[in-house]
Amino acid sequence: MRIGELARRTGVSERSLRYYEQQGLLAARRTDGGHREYPEPAVDRVVLIQELFAAGLHSRTIYKILPCMRDSDGGPNEVATPLLVEELASERDRIDRMVTDLLRSREVLDEVIATASGRPRAETAEAGAAEADAM
Repeated sequence: MRIGELARRTGVSERSLRYYEQQGLLAARRTDGGHREYPEPAVDRVVLIQELFAAGLHSRTIYKILPCMRDSDGGPNEVATPLLVEELASERDRIDRMVTDLLRSREVLDEVIATASGRPRAETAEAGAAEADAM
């Protein structure tokens, strides 16, 4: 499939797809006319790349872990090195710290909202949780 179709099917811009290729995250073969051609599994690969970016990983880390991920058919790829496993555990710890910091920030914000609105803090926090559940 051409780059435009891959972009449409994955919701990722053509520019991002070119970046993924430049970073070694995605491979395309070239037609005689120089156009990029992607195989069908590229759709799953792009979705996986997007998930890894959303998890807060950088392209250089994604580059290292993609060969260790399972193929779309569920079969294993190459085995991760102990160093890579350590790096991934560090990334997970970083994400956990970010979640903790965000929860702390939300608590502070709840206190400010409670003070500003004259409502008790617990009532403000419950209202915020109900709004979050509605999203």
